Amino acid sequence: MAWDLFLWIVSFFVSLALVASVFYQVICLTDLEADYLNPFETSTRINRLVIPEFILQGSLCLLFLLTWHWVFFLVAVPVTVYHAMLYKERRYLIDVTEVFRGISFEKKLRYTKLGFYVFLFIMVVFRLTLSAVYSFTEDDDLLHLF
Repeated sequence: MAWDLFLWIVSFFVSLALVASVFYQVICLTDLEADYLNPFETSTRINRLVIPEFILQGSLCLLFLLTWHWVFFLVAVPVTVYHAMLYKERRYLIDVTEVFRGISFEKKLRYTKLGFYVFLFIMVVFRLTLSAVYSFTEDDDLLHLF
């Protein structure tokens, strides 16, 4: 049970990092729309986070697959496949010259990903709590036996 608790702690921090990353991207796009940032700064800030987000999402999906958590794997795999498709077609970076033309699409995409990551975060927090309760109650029962 200790490994299960460790898995959910790692998943908690990875999903928290994904939520924070996408939230930062939404803030950057909103600042660009409000003319607080120029297009070069916005695209640089967002493009710097895209590959780490893809790696974290892929590793989280792989972690769920390797630990036989099928529901979480099936929830995470569509976004992972979408990220792989974007990476394969080289459409994952925001172009400085085209950023204003596609800002509404980019914001909708980021809001959708933010909603997905928040949903995944809530699921992981629930399982982390459940795993912690189970592991601590089992340890207490073992202590009373000896």
